[in-house]
This record gives sequence, C-alpha cells and structure tokens, in this order.
Amino acid sequence: MPDLSLLPALDALLTEASVVRAARRIGLSPSAMSRTLDRLRAATGDPLLVRAGRGLVLTPRAEALRDRVQRVTHDAVSLLRPVDGTLDLGSLTRTFTIRANDGFVEVAGARLVAAAKEAAPGVRLHFRAKLDKQARPLRDGTVDLEIGVLGESGPEIRVQALFRDRFVGVARRHHPLFEGPITPQRYAACEHVVASRRGVRSGPVDEALAGLGLTREVIVVVPGFAAALALAAGSDLVALLPRSFAVARAAAGLTPPVAMFALPLSVAGITVSQMWHPRLDADAGHRWLRGLVLETMSLWSKTGGP
Repeated sequence: MPDLSLLPALDALLTEASVVRAARRIGLSPSAMSRTLDRLRAATGDPLLVRAGRGLVLTPRAEALRDRVQRVTHDAVSLLRPVDGTLDLGSLTRTFTIRANDGFVEVAGARLVAAAKEAAPGVRLHFRAKLDKQARPLRDGTVDLEIGVLGESGPEIRVQALFRDRFVGVARRHHPLFEGPITPQRYAACEHVVASRRGVRSGPVDEALAGLGLTREVIVVVPGFAAALALAAGSDLVALLPRSFAVARAAAGLTPPVAMFALPLSVAGITVSQMWHPRLDADAGHRWLRGLVLETMSLWSKTGGP
C-alpha cells in the first residue's frame, strides 16, 4: 500500500521546486527531505525534480501532479483537523504565510508580529511579496492570507475591509513645487516617479489630470514605495505614495528629508482588505489570525493611521 505520509513532502517539493525550501516548509532537515525525495521517486517511478543550472525544475509528470497533490493534501489536513473551534494559543505551533506588499509590512508588520508573539509564542509569520493580484496562491494553499487592495480574487474568495487609505504627494523639502500654491497645473508640470510592481506608468491620478486637460511626465517607474520615496528625496522627482506608508515611515524615523502634501486633485481613496479562501473559514487558527490582523489595524487607525 502507498505510504500516504509522503503526501505533505510531495506537496512541498512540487510547490517549492527546492529541497531546502520544501524541508523548511514542513520542518525537516534538507538531508531528510532529500531522502524523502528518493522515496517519492521510487514510489512514482519518475524523477519529479531534475537539475537545471543551479536549481531544480519539475518534470512533466510532476507538473501534471502538482495541482492534484495540493488539493488532496489540503483535503486530508482539513479532515484530520478538529472543528470544535477550541484553540490553545499558548501551545499553538504554526507558520502562517501572508502575502502583502512592502507598504503593508512597513505600516503594520512590526505591530502584527509583536501581537502574535505575545498571544501565541509558537506562531511564525512568513510575509511573501505580492507580485500580482491573482487568487491562485490562496486557492492552492501556498498563501494563508492576502492583504491589499481587492483585485482579480474570484467569486469564492472571502474579503474583509481593514482600513481606508488615500494617496498623497511627496517631494524633497525645498522642492520648487513648495514655492507657491500646489495647483493641478504646477503638480502636472513636475517630473514624476511611480511605484508599480507590474511596471504600470499611469493610474487614477492620470485620469483625474486628463479630466482637467492635463498630463504628467513619468520619468521613472520603480517596483516599490520605498524606492519611490528615496528617489523623491534625492532629486526633483515627485512621488505618489499611500498616506499610511508615508505616516508609518515618519513615525519610525525612516523618512528622508521630504515633505508630504495633499494632491490638488479629486482622486478616490482605496480600501485595504484581508482575503482568504473559504476552506479556512472554520479553521480556528486562521480565525484567530484574521481577528488579530483586524484588531491590530483597528488600533493603528485610531492612534495615527490614515
């Protein structure tokens, strides 16, 4: 009879495509995971992972198995997990993977980690970069919770609003823009830096400017808010940042010599939410995590948030 205890290791290997990362994910040593991979190769009759340069890639058989193995593994874990809702935080040992952009981590990361450590010392938080708004990581279980602006999440994804945010302009303190009233015309005439992980140069601000017959010149596109802030501080470029990010940076003493200003345009705010897959609705640990995130952000909003 097949050894079903190998399923979590197979799931980790096919998801991570790395013996070291797969070992870390399920709490094994790399050598133990390497031996487990040998057993899986013997059981499936396929190499599963093969060398490609310095890394490993999945074989066609492994690619075909990956999604099925993820579903079966998650279903098995759900079947064997208590559903009575009781949770002993003092003895809870679990790693939660949270996908969020660098702005959220800077705004709330330290508070969330401290709150989790105080309530459940055995819990570990793994923040993962948010490179897109696709729902697949939530569906396949590689991400437990996603935090950000709602995107292409799919109809089944659960969504809970955390806080409202808005964009502000940022420029170096003695920028010529501050020598007079900040009008749409003077704002548009500046050279701009835009933060976009997907390399998008335009957005709601450009739509608002277009409504006034104006356009701005985007000179630089960077992947994150911190880079945009650094460029604005060291040049005449004007950056566009979420107010929560700018406030958190200032409170932590990380803000370079810049000044923040309200946009001279009518631009809609954004809602930052937490999102998860419905299979985790009844999971006691996940419910606790969602409550902790909501409480942390609620307290932050009342004590200096956007």
